Amino acid sequence: MPDDELEALSRRVGDWLAARGATLACAESCTGGWVAQIVTATAGSSGWFDCGFVTYSNEAKQDLLGVAAATLARNGAVSEETVREMVTGALARSRARFALAVSGVAGPGGGTAAKPVGMVCFAWGERDGKLRSETAHFAGDRTSIRRQAVIHALAGLMT
Repeated sequence: MPDDELEALSRRVGDWLAARGATLACAESCTGGWVAQIVTATAGSSGWFDCGFVTYSNEAKQDLLGVAAATLARNGAVSEETVREMVTGALARSRARFALAVSGVAGPGGGTAAKPVGMVCFAWGERDGKLRSETAHFAGDRTSIRRQAVIHALAGLMT
C-alpha cells in the first residue's frame, strides 16, 4: 500500500497525463516494479497507465526493451546510456506517449567507486522524440534508495 506522499504524487502524475490525453509506460530495474505498483494503486490509473517492464537482468533489458549488448558492455546497466535505451524501448513496445526508465545501485552491495550505492540513472521520453536523462545519488538503506528513486522518476516525468 503506498504511503500518502507516493499516493499524492501518483495522483498528480495521473492528472498531468490525463490533462494531456496521454498514457505512461515504465521500464524499471532497481525499483523492481515499484513505480508501476504505485501508479496502479491509484484509482482511475487505467485511463493513463499503459504498462510496465521490470527488466532486472541485462538479458531482460536486451530482450524486452531492445537495449544493445554493446551499450551494456560499454557503459553498464547503471548508466544514462542504458536508461535512455530502456525508455526508447518502452516507447517502442507500448502504446504510451510518455515513458520513464530507472536503473541504479540500491545496495547494500554492488557499489563501486565509479558507481556507488545510491547512484540511480533516470530517463524520460516522449513519443515525439524528446528524451532526457540524469543521474542522482541517494543516501539511505536499500528501501530508502528505491523509494527515493520512485519519487524522483515520477516527479521528473512532469518537469
